[in-house]
Amino acid sequence: MMQLLKKLANQGRTIILVTHATANIRICDRIVFLGRGGRLCYFGFPREAMTFFSINTGDFADIYNQLETSDENVNKWVNNFRQSEYYRRYISNHLSVDNLKLPTNFPPKKQPPYFGKQLLILIQRYLKLIFRDPINLGLSLLTAPIGIGLILFAIRDKNPLIGDPEPTLAPLALRVLFVFTCACLWVGLSSSLQEIVKESAIYIRERLVNLGLFAYLSSKVIVLGLLAIFQTLLIASVVILGFESPQPELILWPIGVSITTFLTLISCMSLGLMISSIVKNASQANSALPLILLPQIIFSGVLFEMTGVASKFSWVMLSRWSVAAYGALVNVNEMVPEVTQLPDGSTVPLPFSGSDVYNLNWENLGLSWGVLCLHSLIYLGLTIWFQKQKDII
Repeated sequence: MMQLLKKLANQGRTIILVTHATANIRICDRIVFLGRGGRLCYFGFPREAMTFFSINTGDFADIYNQLETSDENVNKWVNNFRQSEYYRRYISNHLSVDNLKLPTNFPPKKQPPYFGKQLLILIQRYLKLIFRDPINLGLSLLTAPIGIGLILFAIRDKNPLIGDPEPTLAPLALRVLFVFTCACLWVGLSSSLQEIVKESAIYIRERLVNLGLFAYLSSKVIVLGLLAIFQTLLIASVVILGFESPQPELILWPIGVSITTFLTLISCMSLGLMISSIVKNASQANSALPLILLPQIIFSGVLFEMTGVASKFSWVMLSRWSVAAYGALVNVNEMVPEVTQLPDGSTVPLPFSGSDVYNLNWENLGLSWGVLCLHSLIYLGLTIWFQKQKDII
């Protein structure tokens, strides 16, 4: 340790060491002996301390023995040092007004951190980390498009998003739209679940040297937002090119499906950032993924009919609003045929009888998009709060 400190001192650093271990004290450039009450008894070169204290054994521990006898003895050494050549050489001459020179080059003042500068540096660093892992980047961009493209092999020559009303068309359309949502859920969460927790040690260290919390989280949101844009373009391209497109009256299908996909991805990434700020390590983040996905699948309103408490609980599920937006764009309710009445007056039950959330109107579409945005804001706000709790005071 003493040799390490000596090396640091030789590199231009000032090292001040308080120790009672005298074995390697000769390595020091200067030493100070203080008597009781912090009174200065000696300051100078280690080798000259032996001469000053009249020690012939060469053991610095004997100096302690002389300074611990009595206050009168300490005062004697204090006076001896003030009258010695060592005091004039190492203290008086260095502190005299004639020898005191004012510095001409003042050290720069510490500037407060600028949000914009920190944000730019953090974005550049985050982008470098992403591009240095091309395999992971490729999986993040291509997983959802490939998964959606596999639907074409499953349904073969059917057109799930358009067609004349018939009993099986609306359920098929909902299942296809549900896959769109699940693909967004998977890539959105997997892209963000580890983004904070994997940097926890770096974050705490940089936070101690004035890293801005908002700059740090803003860099995450911006880069993940850019990633979401590219994912949206790829997903929308597969949907538009692979499936026969409906023609919603309110908005063009490519624009509508792109907005819905992007908002779903952003809300999932916001949820992933929040979870990443809560968990303690990457293993917990991975284990949390199924726990997050299962409620999203169950309470989406596609696999099971949501009534009563389940209907209210589905409001906190991103999948419910994503499927609702897709369903409104496709106008799933228009795919449901009229109820067939039998001669005895009974009716033939349909596998899906329609739902108000899938009506094609701005109220439904705006509500679904708005709730997805609200979810994103809530998750990001909670992420800020959880990260703030990690500050070391």
